[in-house]
Amino acid sequence: MMTGGVWLIKLILSHLLTDFVFQPTSWVTDRGKRHFASSKLYWHGLLTAAIAYLMIGWRYWGVSLVILATHTVIDGWKSYRPQNIRYFLIDQLLHLLVIAGCWLFTFQDWAFIRSFWQKWNADQHFWVILTAVIFLTSPSGILIGQLTSRWSKKVDDPENSLANAGKWIGIVERVIVFILVIHDQYSAMGLLITAKGIIRFSEKDRQEVKTEYLVIGTLISLATAILVGLAAKRLG
Repeated sequence: MMTGGVWLIKLILSHLLTDFVFQPTSWVTDRGKRHFASSKLYWHGLLTAAIAYLMIGWRYWGVSLVILATHTVIDGWKSYRPQNIRYFLIDQLLHLLVIAGCWLFTFQDWAFIRSFWQKWNADQHFWVILTAVIFLTSPSGILIGQLTSRWSKKVDDPENSLANAGKWIGIVERVIVFILVIHDQYSAMGLLITAKGIIRFSEKDRQEVKTEYLVIGTLISLATAILVGLAAKRLG
């Protein structure tokens, strides 16, 4: 007898296989041009349902039909949207919500869910880590932007590309450093800092003020991640 956990993992695996591994680029292109008139949209839906059926077994054929219908509708809706990260994430979230809904409806293990939530809800370590990670994304990015505004205003960056790239690099960098601090991996953190320094400060045509801006921003970003990581370790 297949457990609910195995069943859920198999359904997620079937989604990953059909949405990324087994789906030709030509199908995506055709769907983007013809939308619901594209035969490739329906072939993709059928393939997704068939793989799900093979993964979870014949007794759950109803779930395969739900996957067929919802996957086709979601992908058809997405074909009208711009091909960017926002709609990609929305598309994947909708597919995963359908899978989660099928799992809940099939197994209805509400006792396990309540027990899991109660344990999670009372876990101080989890909430400390979550709060720290959220702070290290946009909130700390805004703070660092304010602290480095004196230099950023002097940087020749007409399209603001440096600031936009730096925003995402900074978020990823702070989260990685935070994780390393939580797990006492300070040597790995040193390697990360060295690698970033080699990449970002090896330009031949860099401006002096730009270099100052990058160095100061990097140091503040790293210091913030380290301090938040140390605080989280103490509080959690």
